Amino acid sequence: MTRYPALACLVLGAIAATGFAPLDLWPLTLVAFAVWMKLVHDAPTLRSVLWRGWVFGVGHFTVNNNWFQHAFDFQDAMPPVLGYFAAVGLALYLALFPMLAGGVAWRIARRPAAPDATFVMVFAATWIATEWLRATLFTGYAWDPLGVVWLPAIGVARLSAWIGTYALSGVTVLAAGALLMLSVRRWTLSAIAIPALSIAALSALWTNAPPPAPGTPLVRVVQPDIGQEDRSETDGERVLSALEKLSGRGGAIPRLVVWPEGVVRDYVEDGYPFYAYGWSSPLYLRRRMARLLGPEDILLIGGTALEFDAKDQISGAANSVFALDAQARLRGRYDKAHLVPYGEYLPMPWLLKPLGLARLVPGDIDFTSGKGPANLTLPGFGSIGMQICYEIIFSGEVVDRAHRPRILFNPSNDAWFGKWGPPQHLAQARMRAIEEGLPILRATPTGISAIIAADGRLVATVPHETAGAIEQPMPSAMPPTLFSRVGNAMAAIVAALMLVTAVALRRRQR
Repeated sequence: MTRYPALACLVLGAIAATGFAPLDLWPLTLVAFAVWMKLVHDAPTLRSVLWRGWVFGVGHFTVNNNWFQHAFDFQDAMPPVLGYFAAVGLALYLALFPMLAGGVAWRIARRPAAPDATFVMVFAATWIATEWLRATLFTGYAWDPLGVVWLPAIGVARLSAWIGTYALSGVTVLAAGALLMLSVRRWTLSAIAIPALSIAALSALWTNAPPPAPGTPLVRVVQPDIGQEDRSETDGERVLSALEKLSGRGGAIPRLVVWPEGVVRDYVEDGYPFYAYGWSSPLYLRRRMARLLGPEDILLIGGTALEFDAKDQISGAANSVFALDAQARLRGRYDKAHLVPYGEYLPMPWLLKPLGLARLVPGDIDFTSGKGPANLTLPGFGSIGMQICYEIIFSGEVVDRAHRPRILFNPSNDAWFGKWGPPQHLAQARMRAIEEGLPILRATPTGISAIIAADGRLVATVPHETAGAIEQPMPSAMPPTLFSRVGNAMAAIVAALMLVTAVALRRRQR
């Protein structure tokens, strides 16, 4: 097919990344996957298959995760140039998963003739398995599963309410395989897959979430547009003033006002040793924020909680959300459960610290994880599910299934992640809304903040690097989806059905 198949796979991997936000060129992703699958099929040896799969992954993840470099621009402990090596180094690891998917498909389903539906089915099933493995192994890196590319054709993305995002990624490989089958004049798979996906895309015309009921409380999402470089320990007053100006004033209808992660640097809890507090007492800070609230309003604040040992020395910290009422009382706290390795804590510090490496979040104390997923039950608003920043990317892990919330709150700090990271993060939050049938409030310091309907639609947004606030009636939840009941067992079920179909097709060919 080409004199330089490995180079072609590298380029195809990069092209495949253009289907994700912010470019959203999803047809190119399908074409790139179709051509790559052909190159995998035509490889003469397993070793060459693995090489073609790995370089495809290197190209794909280097482009798709280019935002990773920007996190190092705000890190004093390590030079910013290290971010470029980190982004490529991450891609070198993540490329193992498409390598594995291609290698297994080639080993058990390839035939010397042109690719057939059996090969495509096995490829799709192995992609589901390896993508789930990528999201799980070593605490998981679930960023941008392949199924996310369907959000511009949101009817197809809504299949994840039934099967979940990882299984939808397998369907995406099937769609690319249908294009491959067209190129080799094998019509059966294409005749089924292309009309089915077209109908799914059109289903967006009649599958929208219901509008909010009359008398529904309001939600207000605040985005101050204050970058990471503008949030030092001396910037607390300026940051708080910006948040206050955008938070509005309470009225007759209760409001749930939400602020981003990482913008309130001072501590809001009582009971810490005196040395822990900065320019203001926690009571003063809470009263000042409570003045923004109507009598039935609640403010959700992203901040830090401290833990102390018997000698009143700081022993740990949590990345937390606090609920504050109009009487300046704290009504609950959620601690982030799924922490970011190398971001919020440094794995193997005994090895990495002597090498000059540090975690990306400022400070000397690693965060400790809470118990999650979990909810805060707030008067007038019911049960509010909490997912801080990175937690929202993990399909099937964002809701307490025994206590289904009314809505999810996802405060985040995307000011670290350049131009590509924020729209990709928003896209993944939209997929969680579809999967769970729950609306999501997303508040970030610099964007993109959003109110997301339970069907994945964007009800309202504040654009990237823009100061603003959006206020709407709280979106309605949908009935529990199949995926919300079954979870990622659906990925295993869909992959198994694909393998059974592949076996049946191969036996029929005999």
